[in-house]
Amino acid sequence: MTDLLKNPIFLDETAAREWLEARVWANGRVCPHCGNADQDKLTKLEGKAHRPGVYQCNEPACRQQFTVTVNTVFERSKIPLTKWLAALFLMTASKKGISAHQVHRMLGISYKSTWFLMHRLREAMRVGGLVPPMGDDGGAVEVDEPYIGRMQGVKKGRAGAAHKNTVLSLLDRKTGKVRSFHVANATVNEVAPIVRANISKEAHLMTDQARIYQKLGAEFARHDTVNHQQDEYVRVEGDIKITTNTIETYFSVFKRGMRGTYQHCAEKHLHRYLAEFDFRHNNRIALGVDDTGRANELAKGIYGKRLTYRRPNRKDVQA
Repeated sequence: MTDLLKNPIFLDETAAREWLEARVWANGRVCPHCGNADQDKLTKLEGKAHRPGVYQCNEPACRQQFTVTVNTVFERSKIPLTKWLAALFLMTASKKGISAHQVHRMLGISYKSTWFLMHRLREAMRVGGLVPPMGDDGGAVEVDEPYIGRMQGVKKGRAGAAHKNTVLSLLDRKTGKVRSFHVANATVNEVAPIVRANISKEAHLMTDQARIYQKLGAEFARHDTVNHQQDEYVRVEGDIKITTNTIETYFSVFKRGMRGTYQHCAEKHLHRYLAEFDFRHNNRIALGVDDTGRANELAKGIYGKRLTYRRPNRKDVQA
């Protein structure tokens, strides 16, 4: 860690920009305006008239200038890249997360800017596009729903977890990777479409005895349950271990982070916190990814994503 803190990318803007370029443009520079990847037609603009890191696309139909931060979550930010990268490393290295107040104090930027910066990085952690189904080789996939926080406008006095936000998580036991979703409630109508879209029909589904899985489980090659109400948490049948303990382990880290580190989370932002915990879980030491590797993966994920908030005097900015 001491050697990491001495890294010039946290002190020198040029070093920070070159580090980011090496990851965002790992296969060569690309014009974010037209998609041109012909290196001979992308010119670096140098001299006193241009700020560092500016390139120009020489495609006749484009002719636009750009830097490595264009079309990324860093775009139009006034915060120095050195501080962006420091926050990036802090978030990826903290198993249970790191609070915006802590980062604000460490980096010396306002709390408001830090809060927005961290949400942008969480947006970069989100996995988009098509992803392969879990358990496509007949492997075990554990499914469960934890409850967190409090739903907006719902009083705590109601029975059970009705006042809490519902999360649905799926964990592929073979790959060790998890996918989490914020759902309105734990009903068949909410859960079934997500399970069908993310889990292969050849998978071995493992759940608790919740009613929502009784009919849904029949759609998969095999479905086994554990009865938590009777203190059954693991059952072994032949060489198959039937349990949801693996995903419960993920929930323990998630809940400790949300309660102990972040403490307060608005329902509309919960999906980004889920993306953060999923990202660190799916890029952890047990899967061969260390702190530096996680930072590299997050840097690759910043491209093609934006997160903006409406300002009081603006109506053309995404809320």
